[in-house]
Amino acid sequence: MAGTQDDKNALKESEWSLYMIKTRLNTLYTGISTDVERRFKEHSGASKRAARYLKGKGPLELVWQQSVGSKSDALILEYQVKKLNRRQKLSLIEGEIALASLLE
Repeated sequence: MAGTQDDKNALKESEWSLYMIKTRLNTLYTGISTDVERRFKEHSGASKRAARYLKGKGPLELVWQQSVGSKSDALILEYQVKKLNRRQKLSLIEGEIALASLLE
């Protein structure tokens, strides 16, 4: 059974997600992770692993996340989302535009 758990862990590690966090100042931060819940806790707490941009801007709110597949896909999509203006990011959060459309 230990092999089965290792297989599940390996599968989980390969499932990258893209996420957006809203700050107290109403700004949006975009990032990627294999464990969004853990990463959000790092950003929200006093962790040394928290993004420098988010320090002192709490409380933070996780407003959007989507599984995107491989790390390569996640990095490409993160770059595309970071190039969007605020209105476009809000449209993505509201589901008015699809993440896949960013790859076209």
